[in-house]
Amino acid sequence: MGEVVFLFSIVFYTEESIELLNKIFHLQDAHTTVKRELIAALTTFVSLSYILFVNPNILNAAGIPKGAAFTVTAVATAVGCFLMGLIANYPIALAPTLGSGAFFAYNVCVGMKISWETALAAVLVASVLFILITIFKLREIVVDAIPQDMKYAISAGIGLFIAFIGLKNGQIIVNSDSTLVALGKFSNPAVWITLFGLVLTVVLMALNVPGSIFIGMIVTAIFGMIIGQISLPHGIISGAPSIAPTFGQAVFHIKDINTAQLWMVVLTFLLVTFFDTAGTLIGMTEQAGMVDKNGKIPRIGRAFLADSTAMVEGAVFGTAPLGTSVESSAGIAMGGRTGLTAIFVGIFFLISMIFSPLLQVIPTTVTAPALIIVGVLMASNLKKIDWDKFEIAVPAFLTVVGMPLTYSISDGLALGLIAYPITMIASKRYKEVTPMMYILFVVFIIFFLVTNL
Repeated sequence: MGEVVFLFSIVFYTEESIELLNKIFHLQDAHTTVKRELIAALTTFVSLSYILFVNPNILNAAGIPKGAAFTVTAVATAVGCFLMGLIANYPIALAPTLGSGAFFAYNVCVGMKISWETALAAVLVASVLFILITIFKLREIVVDAIPQDMKYAISAGIGLFIAFIGLKNGQIIVNSDSTLVALGKFSNPAVWITLFGLVLTVVLMALNVPGSIFIGMIVTAIFGMIIGQISLPHGIISGAPSIAPTFGQAVFHIKDINTAQLWMVVLTFLLVTFFDTAGTLIGMTEQAGMVDKNGKIPRIGRAFLADSTAMVEGAVFGTAPLGTSVESSAGIAMGGRTGLTAIFVGIFFLISMIFSPLLQVIPTTVTAPALIIVGVLMASNLKKIDWDKFEIAVPAFLTVVGMPLTYSISDGLALGLIAYPITMIASKRYKEVTPMMYILFVVFIIFFLVTNL
């Protein structure tokens, strides 16, 4: 880490550059320095770098070539970080989210048998709508209308869904005709690779080792090579794979969004990304101490504009929706307080594009532990739900268990948001239900009717 800080200091540590950076990012007002922001960025990057290997594996399940997905992940993340840093001045990275990626690949493309090109078009349309509702501040209105307990439940449910996918990809959980799911066979080498990676990553996380997930993936890949289950890479550094297979496909296939089912996919992308990123953004700003005494988040509108714009560029490049990265918390813990942290993270992701040959040694069994660990981190929101109130517990529970058990983020979301007004009315707390919640109640009933009849 020291060498990296030194190399960057050559460029950024002149008196003129420091003055310029302070003017742009208000470093002094945030009580931070260029060096602190750089170290925070490197910490965030190391913590988030697993997305370079996990996201291509998820997108590949939808049919997108792994090489193109790798480059797109790096470029889209870099641009997203630049947008967040420059527009909102937040120390938060934007990257493809595992929840939205899982919905894109496993629900839309595999489950609904929709081509990945058309699915990208749906993401693009949802992204444009995202920008519109951000400009007209509808996004802030909806965020304020959703009860905090339901926000926690949505985040935790997505975490359980991601962990379930990790257990499945690592073959720890397998299909069973009699019990739906069952424990995988320990005679399967893939199971041992996953278990090795999971135990190692858990130990590293418990020891608070920076970049635990990334280190766990690398060591697990080496373990797989040692036992002969993973092939050796043909190289380590090469030119970045072309993004030609994916670039612009979302634009070319917008005309395919012409059925009720696809418009419901658009709406679901909008809602899933909406709640996923909003909840994470709230959590990160609270950790950074940016929330004022009235609970208001400064420049929240700009942050929303940054991540909605990032969704558009991500769709055009060819990836599932980008959103606020929970791994940003690692950099914030290291002192990151301004958008300069996000800018540095973006630069690191651009540099990382030369490591594409490592893709062949990072199969799903290696990335599975990362999915499980991220699921654990997101599930921590369960403790914040008011389980003592039955009218809150029921919709929260349906949201949390609905996502992994239906193998659908949108279905779990719908179950909870439909149940919430019902339980609140039954408990005579209907006056606490906002008009927006009743609107979402109707929207999701229509959603179920369209997709399941």
